[in-house]
Amino acid sequence: MKDNSTVYSWMPPSGISNIYFIRKRKRLFVIYRERLVKMPFPRGRKPSASIPKHHANVPGMENQEDAFHVKRSPSSPQGAPKKRSAFVDITNANKIQASNHTKKEKSTKKIQKSSTVAVKNEANLKKSNSLRSEGQPELVNSPKLVKSPVQEPKASPSEEPAKDQPWQVPEEFDIDKEHRGDCCMTSEYAKEVFDYLKCREEKFVLQDYMHTQPDLNKDMRGILVDWMVEVQENFELNHETLYLAVKLTDHYLSSIVALRESLQLIGSTSMLIASKFEERSPPCIDDFLYICDDAYKREEMIAMEVNILQTLKFDISIPVPYLFLRRYAKCVRANMETLTLARYACELSLLEVELVPERASRLASACLLLALTMKSLGGWTPILEFHTGYTLSELGPLVRKLHSIVACPSDDKLKAVRSKYSHNVFFEVAKIPVVDIQKLEEALK
Repeated sequence: MKDNSTVYSWMPPSGISNIYFIRKRKRLFVIYRERLVKMPFPRGRKPSASIPKHHANVPGMENQEDAFHVKRSPSSPQGAPKKRSAFVDITNANKIQASNHTKKEKSTKKIQKSSTVAVKNEANLKKSNSLRSEGQPELVNSPKLVKSPVQEPKASPSEEPAKDQPWQVPEEFDIDKEHRGDCCMTSEYAKEVFDYLKCREEKFVLQDYMHTQPDLNKDMRGILVDWMVEVQENFELNHETLYLAVKLTDHYLSSIVALRESLQLIGSTSMLIASKFEERSPPCIDDFLYICDDAYKREEMIAMEVNILQTLKFDISIPVPYLFLRRYAKCVRANMETLTLARYACELSLLEVELVPERASRLASACLLLALTMKSLGGWTPILEFHTGYTLSELGPLVRKLHSIVACPSDDKLKAVRSKYSHNVFFEVAKIPVVDIQKLEEALK
């Protein structure tokens, strides 16, 4: 301001955000520049000619004439903007009564108006009838006032007595009843959530794609997944991040032809995308470039991220077996050691390209059944069959495949998963003796 003795404060009208003024949209500023109001300074405060801190770095705000001042109240502390409530004070009985009285007056006026219109319509009808009786022709398609009999309002389908809905869980199979009222557990619709995830996984069913990759083989993919397990452990990422990253890698490789030189770039970029999707504080690109030993440039990883997202059409919310495994373990109240043993078998399955076509819910069910058999905690119960939707005969071949993977791995060089679950944090479940094949067959009968 040129005149330091006078300060002009500009307040945007209702519905106009300050961001328009910061961006200096000339048209908007010209329209509302006349709303400058002459505001006195609070007592004991001198006019400041400096630019506010939150506008100091905004381009085009270097001059004093471009800076605007927020309207301040003298009663507020340190001249801060006056606080206001975001919602109407619903505890004020006087305001409620006044609003109710106003609504009643409006409704009364509407009723009077509608009755007046009805009287006028009846008068017009009598007039038209008298004209027709005098010999005037009747107008074609002329509107007629027909009094319809008053009918009782029919009950809507939602108001009909509730029948047995297909999603209602029998009381003996209700595993969420102990969490009723806990908003964090969402027990009221937990069953529907997992039913939706199970239906959604049908969209992401893959086939063995290695025959379409002339420069890759299953051993290279196993090495990549083993490295991704180490990355997840070093960065202390969630297990869902690892499973989602492997899924993203498989879906991308099933859609394009990749070279072996770019395989690690694909895996690390998939970890970056999955971290952004699952983690609260994901690692940055520089962390993944460092973990790749600077084999790739920053621009290459950004370009690969764009390619993966565009190839998958940005649909990366893929159901993973880790989610189903926690849900199914809750059905039998499995302890943490049994659940960790099932997770160990499930994480070993990520290394096998033959298990890529398996659905996440079916893989989780088979891993849990194998863990229950190894811990001698019983077989496949009716409550598990209800929540998973799989019978014992449907899980038999997959359980036998997982048993062979846990008993004798296909590649001894891939040790990341075994060393990870040999730690006492994971109850050293990798050191638990594998169940005998005869005992397993008896459990599968």
